[in-house]
Order: sequence, then C-alpha cells, then structure tokens
Amino acid sequence: MKKNNSDELIIANGEIVLQNEENTAAELIIAIKELAFQNEEKEHRAAELAIANRELAFQNEEKENRAAELIIANKELAFQNEEKENRAAELIIANKELAFQNEEKENRAAELIIANKELAFQNEEKEKRAEELSIANRELKNAEDDIRKLNDELEQKVIERTAQLESVNKELESFSYSVSHDLRAPIRAINGYTKIIVEDYGDLLDADGIKILQSIINNSKKMGELIDDLLAFSKLGRKQVTVSEIEMNDLVRTVKNEFVFEENERIPEFIVGELPRAQGDKSLIKQVWINLISNGIKYSRHKEKTRIEIGAYQEDQHIVYYVKDGGAGFDMEYYDKLFGVFQRLHSQEEFEGTGIGLAIVHRIVQRHQGKVWAESTLDEGSCFYFSLLRVNH
Repeated sequence: MKKNNSDELIIANGEIVLQNEENTAAELIIAIKELAFQNEEKEHRAAELAIANRELAFQNEEKENRAAELIIANKELAFQNEEKENRAAELIIANKELAFQNEEKENRAAELIIANKELAFQNEEKEKRAEELSIANRELKNAEDDIRKLNDELEQKVIERTAQLESVNKELESFSYSVSHDLRAPIRAINGYTKIIVEDYGDLLDADGIKILQSIINNSKKMGELIDDLLAFSKLGRKQVTVSEIEMNDLVRTVKNEFVFEENERIPEFIVGELPRAQGDKSLIKQVWINLISNGIKYSRHKEKTRIEIGAYQEDQHIVYYVKDGGAGFDMEYYDKLFGVFQRLHSQEEFEGTGIGLAIVHRIVQRHQGKVWAESTLDEGSCFYFSLLRVNH
C-alpha cells in the first residue's frame, strides 16, 4: 500500500515537474520575447536618448554660445551705458554752458541795448556839438579876421615902439655916460680937495678932523665904485651876448691869478675841481666868476682860514657850477632879497660893497637861459650855484 502511494507520489511529482517544466518553458519563451521586446524598446530608447543627448549637447553648446554672446552683449551694453552716462554728464555740462552763454548773451544784449542808447545819445550830442562847432568856426573865422587886423596894427605899433625904444636906449646910454662923467668929476674933486687938506693942513687938525676927512675920502671912493657898478649893470641889458664854447678851467685859472692881495691880507686856499666846458659869452661869464669868488673871499675875511671850493656837476642839458666858502653866510629867511639891486644882508661897516654884484650875476646868467641860486647857514658859509648850457659833442 505504502509502495503504491510512493509510486503514485513519484508519478504525481513527475507530472508536476513536467507541468512545471512546460509552464516554465512557456513562461520563459514569453519572458524572452518580452525581454527581447524590452531590449528592442531599450535600444529604441537608447537611440532616442542618444539623439536627445546629441540634441541636448547641441543645445548646451548653443546655450554656451548664446551665453558667451550674452556676456559680450552685456559688456557692450555696460560700455554703452557708461558712454551714455558720460554723454549725459557732458550734455549736462554743455547744457549748463549753454545756459551760461545764453545768460551772457542776454547780458550782452542788455548791455548792447544800453550801449546803443548811449551811442544814440552821443550821436545826438555830436550833432549838437557839430552844430555848435560850425557856429564856433564861423565865429573863429571872424575872430581870425579881427586878429589879423589887430596883428597888422600891432606890428605897426611894434615897429613904432621899437624905433622909440632904440631912441630911448640911445638917449639912456648918452644919459648914463653923461651922468657917469658929471658925477665922477665932482667926486674926484671932493676926493682930491680932501686929500690936499689932509696933506697940507693935517697938522692943524685934531684926530676927529682927520677922521672926518678920511671918512669923506672913503665915501667918495664908494660913490665912485657905486657909479661904476650901476653903469655896468645898466650896460648888461644892452650888451649883445656872443655865445661860444668856454674852456671853464682856463677861465677860472685866469680869474684866480688876477686877484691881488695886500701883504698883511690872508691869501685864500682854492680847491678847484674839474670844470666841464659850457656855452656862453666868455667876458660876461668871467664877470660872474669874479663877483662870486670875490664875494667868497670878502665874506670869509673874519675867519681864521679862508677856503674857497670851486666845482661843477652835470644836470640834464646844463652844467651847474658852484663857489663854496666857509665865511659869514646869511639867514635863508631873507633869501628873496639876495639878488636884488642894492640889497645887502650884512652892514656896510661889517663888509664893504655896493649891493649890485649878485644882481649883475643874476642878470648875466638869466641872459644865458640859466639859473642862479644859493644855499647858506649863518656863520657857517655859503654856496652859490649857476647853470649854463653844456657843450654838445
């Protein structure tokens, strides 16, 4: 029984195995087919995926190209934006400049309007002035005609006055000579008779009488000197000035050598610098040097030492000469009297003289178109200056 069951079981197992094998083979075939289909689908998918990958790679490459182009475009855009900002800034500056120029133009326009109004006013004034000038010209022409007539009359009067003046000068010269001769004769007589009285009757007179007679002699001598100086002063106005080149060093040396001193008189010390040449009348300029140097000697008489300094310097077109002493000097408060006729700043008892010497100097220098002046300190000395035209080389 057990054996039959075993056999049946074996057979059943065999059938089961067979059925299982048949089922498994069928399923396997189906599975293989399914696997083949799936593989085919996978290959299709793989092919599609390869195509898709190639497409994706192409698109990625395109995207990279687009990205590169976009980067370039962004840079270009940034550059353009920067340029736009620069242009905008320049445009703002240009607008401000334009606004300023417009404002300036408006100001210029306003100024031009004012200037035009001023010009119009000036033109109007010029027209008025032109009209006034025209009237003035007519009046001037009439005045010129009147002046011409007056000049003709004046010229005739000048001719007549000149003739009269020449006549008067001749009469004056004759009068001066006559006065000189007529005055000298009685003065000589007074002087001569006084000397005779002193010589013949001196023993009969006391000291006061002799003193009075000596005073008469001295005063008659001064009167003669005064007459000579007055004649010399009056002749200066009539003397013709002959201008030539003066060798001033030689002239001053000659003047110095002509001074004569008494035995007991103090001989002055002369300090003479270089004296440039000048233009002038030699004889007249010699008189200037004589008067100025003799004044320096005279007013230094009471000093322990007589020192006369002579020099010159150039000033523009003139040579300025000077004579300086360390004598009595004078008070500059009375300077305006210095060059006048008969004007004395010291008493006759202190220093002799007629008061005409400096007036002669002043007139001579004036006739040479020069100037004469002085500087002084009382009790310390004086310095007299005069100018002459220098010699042009």
